[in-house]
Amino acid sequence: MFGKIAGAWLGSKAAGRNNGAKGALIGFGAAALARRSIPALAILSALGWGYRKYKERRAGAAAYPPEAAPSSS
Repeated sequence: MFGKIAGAWLGSKAAGRNNGAKGALIGFGAAALARRSIPALAILSALGWGYRKYKERRAGAAAYPPEAAPSSS
């Protein structure tokens, strides 16, 4: 229900004055697009965040202090 209300509001703002049908179509399209794209965007963002954390942890685990490295002399 919230999506329909938000879509109608967005459509009315995009269409301007005296363009009711045009605003309704734009609002319906915006609500449908948001319903399909927001979950996918959230999943991709979560996967990217998790991959970044994994890489940071992996890079931090392999780093040794300079005094722990074998000397070349």
